[in-house]
Amino acid sequence: MSDRLHLSYLPSLTTERDGQDVIRGLTQHPKSLPSYYFYDAAGSRLFEQICELPEYYPTRTELGILETAAGAIAQLTGPCELVELGSGSDRKIRLLLSAYAEVQPQLYYHPIDVSGSILKSSAIALLADYPQLRIHGLVGTYQVGLEHLPLPLAPRRLLCFLGSTIGNLSPNECQRLFQQIHRVLRIGDYFLLGVDLIKDTSILLPAYNDAQGVTAAFNRNILHHLNWRFQGNFQPAAFAHRAIYNPVAQQIEMYLDSQQSQTVVLAALDFQCTFTAGEPILTEISRKFDLTALKQALTDTGFQWVNAFTDPQQWFALCLCQV
Repeated sequence: MSDRLHLSYLPSLTTERDGQDVIRGLTQHPKSLPSYYFYDAAGSRLFEQICELPEYYPTRTELGILETAAGAIAQLTGPCELVELGSGSDRKIRLLLSAYAEVQPQLYYHPIDVSGSILKSSAIALLADYPQLRIHGLVGTYQVGLEHLPLPLAPRRLLCFLGSTIGNLSPNECQRLFQQIHRVLRIGDYFLLGVDLIKDTSILLPAYNDAQGVTAAFNRNILHHLNWRFQGNFQPAAFAHRAIYNPVAQQIEMYLDSQQSQTVVLAALDFQCTFTAGEPILTEISRKFDLTALKQALTDTGFQWVNAFTDPQQWFALCLCQV
């Protein structure tokens, strides 16, 4: 199996090169943190638990769409190698791999994820179930991973960005990522994007404030991760989880509110900052999309719109477009 698996650890994950984004975020007003720091091994496990919660509709809704649409996607694109941003667990990509196994004899998969442990464990499981599969995983952020993609081994690529993770980016960040994806793909390659659609807050808010408190633990875990990576002394229990919907920006906003006046030190970054009681840290946004506006943004970037696959309730969409 080892000859079918290769992992590349990209430079953005070394302590010498990262951490400046943490300093920038914690010196802003209001304070913020980059959401990809959620995803150490513990954070990735907690997110998998969130995906199983009854309140959290996006994962099961997207899985339902893929179960019915994966075959049609493979038929529309023809043989492709798969690239996935933020691969996480392997449930969704299995549906696509099985569909592409019907149209091509050899499967190639390039997952990009900041959690090397999750990437490796899911890759090993996939290789056991797909003997025709080869995996070259890239451990790093999306932007760095895209710049380090290996040379293609199939006529075309399908780059997948599933799970509505695009909603964690601001409009400007989103547009820059679209431009980067368009630039690294070749003419004829495809882009499959999962997006959470605008809906009533009675559905949205419970998805980010679950009764079991798993989302709260996931939110606080970003502080545990910073403590480990940068020799910090955050007290996660001294911060309270809060998630609200911003109707103007059409996004969920997730915060950690300091429950007391406190000073935090990140020794590896030679940095410290103070918090007043009640002061928030913005840890994540989750934008909700209008399909018409999204189609315009993608076509403005240079993509050709192919199709959108949605669920019966119109809660979620998989958008397929082509360079």
